[in-house]
Amino acid sequence: QVQLVESGGGLVQAGGSLRLSCAASGRTFSTRAMGWFRQAPGKEREFVCAITWSGVLTSYAGSVKGRFTISRDNANNTVYLQMNSLKPEDTAVYYCAAGLPYSWPPHDYNYWGQGTQVTVSS
Repeated sequence: QVQLVESGGGLVQAGGSLRLSCAASGRTFSTRAMGWFRQAPGKEREFVCAITWSGVLTSYAGSVKGRFTISRDNANNTVYLQMNSLKPEDTAVYYCAAGLPYSWPPHDYNYWGQGTQVTVSS
């Protein structure tokens, strides 16, 4: 079992930055790719980025590439999402998710956090 708790969301002006954190419980965190997703009001949930269990490989959606950075700290069971140059269209609830052990790319995510709200004002 893996429990995920996101934090760090909030209200920021366009052009600003936020860093989200996702703290994981359980012993298998370091074996799982981790992903960030987001869901805006009235829209489907969409992939934002992902990182392998070792942190060596990352993948980003085109809409955030160059502005967002995913990283992880396996010693502290935490994955981060650094968001820079934020735009109003980045407004959404952001979720972290854990993939199956040693699976890349992680087509299946079997654990999800409760989400954290990010609001970017224009």
